[in-house]
Amino acid sequence: MPAQRRFGMDHEHYDWSPFPSREVLRWQGNARLALCVIVNLEHMEWYPPEGSITTVLAGGIAPRPFPDFPRLTHREYGHRVGIFRVLDALEKHGIKATVAMDVKTAENYPYLVRHCLGRGCEIIGHGISASQMISSNMSEEEERRYILTSLEALTKATGKVPAGWLGPEYGESSITPQLLAQAGIGYVCDWANDEQPYPMKGQSGELIALPIMVELDDVQALWTRRVPIDRYGESLKECFDAMYRDGEHNGRLLTLNLHPWLIGQPFRIGYLDDALGYMTRRQGVWAATGSEIIDWYRRNPPGA
Repeated sequence: MPAQRRFGMDHEHYDWSPFPSREVLRWQGNARLALCVIVNLEHMEWYPPEGSITTVLAGGIAPRPFPDFPRLTHREYGHRVGIFRVLDALEKHGIKATVAMDVKTAENYPYLVRHCLGRGCEIIGHGISASQMISSNMSEEEERRYILTSLEALTKATGKVPAGWLGPEYGESSITPQLLAQAGIGYVCDWANDEQPYPMKGQSGELIALPIMVELDDVQALWTRRVPIDRYGESLKECFDAMYRDGEHNGRLLTLNLHPWLIGQPFRIGYLDDALGYMTRRQGVWAATGSEIIDWYRRNPPGA
């Protein structure tokens, strides 16, 4: 389903759906808002394969000549320290994390796999590494093999086939949704265009989009746009307030995407902790994993 230049939408991955025209979505317990927190565990390779693609900075300190120890070890901080601080903050407020984990993490950090499973986290696919994005430079067979390699590695590491997928740096090609559906993935988090889940069109399987609030992605906000951390904390609360208010009439979804090497720093974590407490103290907020949200959506579609 390649992208096309034409009037209206330029693809057929899903139907256009203006919010005022929709049937009412009711969440579990008649909650106004479903809150999902995705935590990224992704490995930045020192020697990425030739021809692999990543974003210019891919987060962290600006690149410098090899060996680029400050940038690479900055990312590794998330695996060594930040992840535990972030999971502690989530657990404090009764939030089970949805952990997006890549192959290199699953294979090289078995302690983290066990730790996340022991804390009740859901683990979803996140590609091979932070330095290897999906792109349309891949052939269909290369991309299919990439996806299956990721899912097989996570299944081996966790004992369970992942239900969800978040591409490294949100990377997709024009055929990624169809390949994910064919691989048995139930939901994808790469699309940032809504405040409710919605069905994707696929050649096989039933794929649902779980949209992320991309402007509140900590890398996008704190690193790319240089939003001050105190302003970021206020933005989390302001976003919640607006969506909570709107959710009185039709249920909303707030999906936050976090990176432990960044938000898990000791001078940032307090702002996340404060914002999560602000959200979860309100009545009518359902904190859930990606699979819990998508399973509910399938069983109770809008208008049901």
